[in-house]
Amino acid sequence: MDRYQAMATFVRVVETGSFSAAARQLNVGQPAVSKTIAQLEGRLQVSLLTRSTHRLTPTEAGIRFYERAKAAIQEADEAELAARGAGAGLSGCLRVSAATTFARLYILPLLPRFLEEHPELEIDVILDDRVIDLIAEGIDVSLRMGALPDSSAVARRLATGGRSVFATPAYLARAGEPQSPADLADHETIIYSQLTDAWSFTREGTVASVTVRGRVRVNAAEGLRAAVLADMGLTIGSDWMFGPELASGRVRRVLQDWSLPPIDLWAVFPAGRMSSAKARAFASFVEAALDGIYSAPA
Repeated sequence: MDRYQAMATFVRVVETGSFSAAARQLNVGQPAVSKTIAQLEGRLQVSLLTRSTHRLTPTEAGIRFYERAKAAIQEADEAELAARGAGAGLSGCLRVSAATTFARLYILPLLPRFLEEHPELEIDVILDDRVIDLIAEGIDVSLRMGALPDSSAVARRLATGGRSVFATPAYLARAGEPQSPADLADHETIIYSQLTDAWSFTREGTVASVTVRGRVRVNAAEGLRAAVLADMGLTIGSDWMFGPELASGRVRRVLQDWSLPPIDLWAVFPAGRMSSAKARAFASFVEAALDGIYSAPA
């Protein structure tokens, strides 16, 4: 294994904290990763990792080597891209994470065009509604909605969208249509546990706050959609969540004369790492493709 590959393997081991996790991300066997690190330490004649029962941690020398190796890999990737010319496509593997429903409706349909533009590129898409550890999972860029809990994250806002109250015509015919935010207390609400239960609506300077309640609570947007489409109740969510159903009339917005706080879509890059050309290019592609679905960021 050449020096570049050895450095890349070591960087992945440090970021994942184990030989087995690094091996999975590199699509090689764990013995191969262990052998590479042992050969690297032998060539450098210094211990780079402290091995414990649960995790590998870099030594002081390992931290210094990791920082230099990571920068060298990024610079090599950038240099190769520049040498191939501005019109050349990207190559290698790009790992992207996104919420399941958002990716199904808006990201996965875009991938054929992105891959056509970059025929030497491969994409691993990790679907999870939870906020995952980008470094531990080897993620190059994550698409996240709403406020970012980690203030140290390197993030770029791609778009801003609205929030609304949604229900099916069948549910509204059965339960009646709310005329004010206070009326939501009399309705069965499907609650998305990733969001708050307390909401503030505004209309012409008037603020109305309400805490929604319901017998059904789900932790994934797919479950929220399924429950609403089964006429079980109304919900509060992002406008993107029911885009196709709004267009077909299967779902309606209610309380349209009241406004809810908007929601941002972010491209989040691992903290402490320079974002790759592949990750930046993908974020720009998504931003341009979603223009028109969302309003442009201020």
